[in-house]
Amino acid sequence: MPRLTSQQFASSYFVYLLIIILIVILHLLEVNLIDPYTTAFIGQNFTSFIQSLEDGIVHGISQYSTPILTCFFVFIYIILYPFTLWFTVLYFMLADKRKAMKTFVLSFSLTYGIALPFYLFVPITNVSTYYGTTLSLNTVLPGIEQFFYATTTSNNCFPSLHVAMTLLVAQAVSLTNNKRYKYFAYFCAICVIISVIYLAIHWITDVLGGILLSFGAFHLVKRFTKEP
Repeated sequence: MPRLTSQQFASSYFVYLLIIILIVILHLLEVNLIDPYTTAFIGQNFTSFIQSLEDGIVHGISQYSTPILTCFFVFIYIILYPFTLWFTVLYFMLADKRKAMKTFVLSFSLTYGIALPFYLFVPITNVSTYYGTTLSLNTVLPGIEQFFYATTTSNNCFPSLHVAMTLLVAQAVSLTNNKRYKYFAYFCAICVIISVIYLAIHWITDVLGGILLSFGAFHLVKRFTKEP
């Protein structure tokens, strides 16, 4: 693969970074401005259907939480997940992994594009809110709930973007020859999947939706794009 000049390198990765930033901005707009109107327009919530399928499994698991595990999974959810996401983007840039970066960004875009209509028109309330329990994040980091609901809503649950994005990271890293980072990325993905269930944030249905969406989007992008 030919090396880029510094100017070509900057312009090549600037486009990818811009796409990611625009999607993040769109998501914040959806959460804080658009979602309240679409939720009111729909006028109903579909969580009871999910609850009837799962019969309270996630809520039951959350009743056996321990302070140590809760702290660990809050760390995974609040700290490790965003760090891994943004560090991976930085790694792709610094190591000049253009194929991995391109595949990740396109998969990221497709994943969010598919998830967005569900967030807008199929409201699914998170487990804690549905059962009227305290959000586990708030028990470990008092006041974090306000920040949490500035980046998501209580009914943007299906599919789980945390699950989908962390698996996209792992799959994109697999396109490089960095085996240690690949194993670390998959370890983080597994921890994130467990955390969203253990912390009673997502239903199992949300997790399965995130997994299917992630692998589906990634393989579609790989199939219909060529190496840069």
